[in-house]
Amino acid sequence: MAGTSYPNPPMAYPSMANTIAVISPQFCVSYPVDLTIVRKLMTLSEGNFGVTDVNGNIMFRVKGKLFSLHDRRVLYDAAGNPLITFQQKLLSAHRRWQVFRGESTDAKNLLFSVKKSSLLQFRTKLDVFMASNTAENVCDFKIEGSWLERSCVIYAGNSNNIIAQMHRKHSAQSILLGKDTFGVTVYPNVDYAFIVALVVILEEINEDRSGED
Repeated sequence: MAGTSYPNPPMAYPSMANTIAVISPQFCVSYPVDLTIVRKLMTLSEGNFGVTDVNGNIMFRVKGKLFSLHDRRVLYDAAGNPLITFQQKLLSAHRRWQVFRGESTDAKNLLFSVKKSSLLQFRTKLDVFMASNTAENVCDFKIEGSWLERSCVIYAGNSNNIIAQMHRKHSAQSILLGKDTFGVTVYPNVDYAFIVALVVILEEINEDRSGED
C-alpha cells in the first residue's frame, strides 16, 4: 500500500490459515490494514473514540452510554450502524468487559469477554475469551505490551502468532486538540473491527485507575 509505513520494513505479514472473523467477515481483507484510533478528550457529542483509515476517512466511532448503570460503550460503523456493545461487568475483580452483538446486552448475544490475566500487573496482559469458551482454561486471544509506551501486540490464542500491533502516534494536531492517537496495524484475514474493539477495551481498562486492581 503506497504511503504506508510498517515497523521494521520490509516486513512479512503472515496471512492467517483461517480467517479470524469475530464481528463480521466483511471486516476481513487479504492485506494488512492500518488504522488510526483517536481518543477524543474534549467532546462528548462525537463519542469517545474515532477510527480512521490511512487517508483520514472515518471507519468506526465509539460512543458511551451516559448515565447508564453499567460502564457501556457502543461501536458504530461509518454509516452509524451499531455493531457491538461493550459493558464492564460489575463487581469483577479482573476488570472484565463483555462484548455483545448490536446494541444488546443479553447473554445470548455475548460475543466475547476481556479481562486482566492477573490482578497485579507491571506490563499490560489481557486475556480474551470467546463466548463459546465457557471453561476459560486457555484464552482465545491475548494482548501484551507496555501501556505507558502505548505499544501492544495482540496474539491468536495462547501463542506467539501475532494478529495485530498497536503503537502511539505523536502529531502536532493531536497535542493541540488534546487527543490521544494510536496507530494499529491489523494483519491479513483478521477482523479489524474486532481489533478496534480490543484496543478500546484495553484503553478503558488501563484508564480505570479508581479500583484496587
